[in-house]
Amino acid sequence: MKFLPLIWHNLMRKKIRTILTLMSILVAFVLFGFLSAITKAFNVGLDIAGEDRIIVRHKVSLIQLLPESYKARMAKMDGVDLVCHATWFGGIYQDPKNFFGQFPVEPDEFFDMYPEFDLPEDQMKKWKETRTGAVVGKATADRLGFKIGQRVPIQGTIWSQEDGGRLWEFDVVGIYDAKEGQQADTTLFLFRHDYFEEARSENKGTVGWYYVRVSDPDRAAEIAANIDDMFANSPYETKAEPEGAFMQGFINQMGDIGAIMRAVLTAVFFTILLVAGNTMAQSVRERIQEIGTLKALGFTNGQALVLTLGESCLLATLGGLAGLGISWAAVTGIESSGKLSAFLPIFFIPQRDLLIGVGLVFVLGLAAGLMPALQARWIGIAAALRRG
Repeated sequence: MKFLPLIWHNLMRKKIRTILTLMSILVAFVLFGFLSAITKAFNVGLDIAGEDRIIVRHKVSLIQLLPESYKARMAKMDGVDLVCHATWFGGIYQDPKNFFGQFPVEPDEFFDMYPEFDLPEDQMKKWKETRTGAVVGKATADRLGFKIGQRVPIQGTIWSQEDGGRLWEFDVVGIYDAKEGQQADTTLFLFRHDYFEEARSENKGTVGWYYVRVSDPDRAAEIAANIDDMFANSPYETKAEPEGAFMQGFINQMGDIGAIMRAVLTAVFFTILLVAGNTMAQSVRERIQEIGTLKALGFTNGQALVLTLGESCLLATLGGLAGLGISWAAVTGIESSGKLSAFLPIFFIPQRDLLIGVGLVFVLGLAAGLMPALQARWIGIAAALRRG
């Protein structure tokens, strides 16, 4: 610490160069924070996927429908505890930008399938008593201002009613949240399947996909294979897979997000390493005579090395920690505002990634300053004074 004023003085010798390098490092770590949050948001489905749940969809595509009669057949299978279904509704509320997932479901069975959802008993009772009733996740309710008792008109883009109309109206009777200490998708808009079945004009007796809960998570893959075998060679063949695998496959349709993020960060940090390393190399070259003078006054080779590494680490620490702090504050603000909740239900920088970021700060400082520091250590007094 006693050399800190000297290190700071050396950094401030070329203020413009130091500030530009500092800003480059800051931007790199802001980017690191945002990419960490985005990666976490895209992979959140894997975190909340239940090990005991299987998703059963049409073998050809998720948009192909399955017969509702499949439910009873799967419920009788060995190792199956519960079966329920959902269907993609795909309507528009006021403006296409107000996107949120809407699904007709069977209330009791769906909330039994997802025990991490928390809906007060009186609201569940009201839902089952109200034919046009719907419950909405807290994230979507907060973002769009939905209140219990509000009537919500949704314009159907896929499903029409028997009279040809496409305007569906629902009464919000409940708002669900995640149970304390648990993660859950709180962006959904859920309404009753029986109302949907009675009112829709086509494809009656079909559903979008099934959720299957198994008694033993270790048998999930086996039971999924048995389900596919049961419906093999039928007009509606299935593809059943554990919920985590289903979520991963859905994410992979957009590409390997993790690999993309790693590639971007690697390129950014390699560039910043070159920038910071060049800054430190120039700084040492400009002070060769001073380094020789310090050694002549009694500074050891080790102290010369530490001074140079200290300068590099201080530069990286100031820029890196400031960048992480800015990204954390910005991500927290975006999460609190709910502006991305329709597309990214969970948006935050994981603590693990923050710790990795802190580690990268010091790695960057050491890597950028290592070669200049070794040059400062190895140069002799006579050679340094001659080069000055």
